[in-house]
Amino acid sequence: MSVPASPEQAASDPDAAPHPTRAPLAAEAPPLAREHLDRDAVGRTDPAREAAFDADPHARVLVVRDGRVLVGAGAPESLELRHPSALPRPEVRMYLGRTLDASTDAAGEPLPAGSPVEAWVLADADAPTLGHDDRWRGLRSVATVLDDRDAGLAIQAVALANWHATHAFCASCGSATEVVTAGWARRCLAEDRMRFPRTDPAVIVIVTDDDDRVLLGSNAMWEQDRFSVLAGFVEPGESLEAAVVREIAEETGLQVDRVEYLGSQPWPFPASLMLAFRARVVDGAPVAPVPDGEEIVELRWFDRTELRGALGRVALPGETSIARWMLEQWYGGPLASSLPWSTS
Repeated sequence: MSVPASPEQAASDPDAAPHPTRAPLAAEAPPLAREHLDRDAVGRTDPAREAAFDADPHARVLVVRDGRVLVGAGAPESLELRHPSALPRPEVRMYLGRTLDASTDAAGEPLPAGSPVEAWVLADADAPTLGHDDRWRGLRSVATVLDDRDAGLAIQAVALANWHATHAFCASCGSATEVVTAGWARRCLAEDRMRFPRTDPAVIVIVTDDDDRVLLGSNAMWEQDRFSVLAGFVEPGESLEAAVVREIAEETGLQVDRVEYLGSQPWPFPASLMLAFRARVVDGAPVAPVPDGEEIVELRWFDRTELRGALGRVALPGETSIARWMLEQWYGGPLASSLPWSTS
């Protein structure tokens, strides 16, 4: 049995690809699926919780602004968690939970295990006073360098803040809503209806053929030479497995089976949960893909050698995406593309 080349060997020998055939999934989680926190759902309904939080010397706040979080000035990068007394009052406050381990904050102050953490959305006029623009970081740029605790806090905070930003008014009657349940619900002031944060499930699929080539597509909204695995939202009344088969048929004309679940991660842009699958082209079925011409404008099969050789000409998904994680699991090692994956 051959032994896969190490990344170091592959870098020095272009013919040595760091992959086995049909590489098994690695143990590590997708990049945005990391979390090390007690979410303390019971604590959200405690009427005395907010006052106790404000008075707790170990309480800390993560500040959110336009989908970005505030990071400290030092290295390695970490969230700048501040005591509530050091911040202007928020427009929305959201209780994220309690820390599981003893640690320190960005200023080096000790935080015992069980320290409560909230996320605050500040008024536009207040947020810029807390830090220079380069310290306000989006999840795509900072999530992979944060530790598990900070990554989980940042993802949860951004996802909740995105939901609050679009639910200030009741969807049923148009009346104003108020934040309740420690930021985990909103109540209609006119009809007392409760609204809760939603997550939109989407399947994302790595399609392979009998030769274990991978199928990548280019979306009509993307720049040229930008390729990824295929994805789509789950429709009402549809199972995840049925969504996989339907999406691939619609976007590529291919029939797939042997649908295998790989993992999931939140994608709060604004509110998706990406559910990753692998599927194989049905034995004996045509393998020549036909793009639908609306969402997908180009489709290409790649074996591992071809994909490695194309890295200077094609852009692959960014490191925070589950799509990149799926491709690297199939490939058997890291993939470094010289072309940036633009998020504009």
